[in-house]
Amino acid sequence: MDKLRAYLETADLGEDGRLPPERELAETLDMGRTVLRKALAALQGEGVVWRHVGKGTFMGERPINSASEINALVLRTNPTEVMAARLAFEPEIARLAAANATGAQINDLRACALKCRGAPTWRQYEHHDNRLHRALGEATQNSLLLGLLDTMTTVRRAVTWGRRRDNPGRPPRDHHSFEQHDRIVEAVAARDGQAAADAMRTHLRTVEQNLRDSLGY
Repeated sequence: MDKLRAYLETADLGEDGRLPPERELAETLDMGRTVLRKALAALQGEGVVWRHVGKGTFMGERPINSASEINALVLRTNPTEVMAARLAFEPEIARLAAANATGAQINDLRACALKCRGAPTWRQYEHHDNRLHRALGEATQNSLLLGLLDTMTTVRRAVTWGRRRDNPGRPPRDHHSFEQHDRIVEAVAARDGQAAADAMRTHLRTVEQNLRDSLGY
């Protein structure tokens, strides 16, 4: 598990997040395929990877089941609508996370925020950023809210984050999200639901403004 987690932290897996085939990955990690499958199954249970029979294993949460459903949503929406939905939804996710997060989940949130700061590329940053926002959903202890968050994330990534960045490097050291993530996480750790919701709203408004600037709105 440690080997696999360390590999996933640094691997450049491409836009779709697809892991190498099992045989290749087992050789890279110097472990048997049976052991590898067990480790992948454990990470799948944690929502770190998902598996599609016949296609492989992928980083992140499983998309909603129907490709036609997700495509229909993507075609009907746009980046500004996505941000409006996030602003309506995610502050309440943060508020509930503050009420219900376990100690282990708070530690996970802090680790995600730290990994965002240390990400060597934008792609790695976005992976850890997605993981932090999903970890907040997990901390609500509400499977329906988590499912709705996953659906929104899938649409968001297709509509908004599918664009190429002009700068292929890493996030700057003073990237706004770092401090904003810390404020959200520490409000959750302090069990301050209002502060967590406010910090999330501030964070998303900054993301929204940066998105508008990049799109020329």
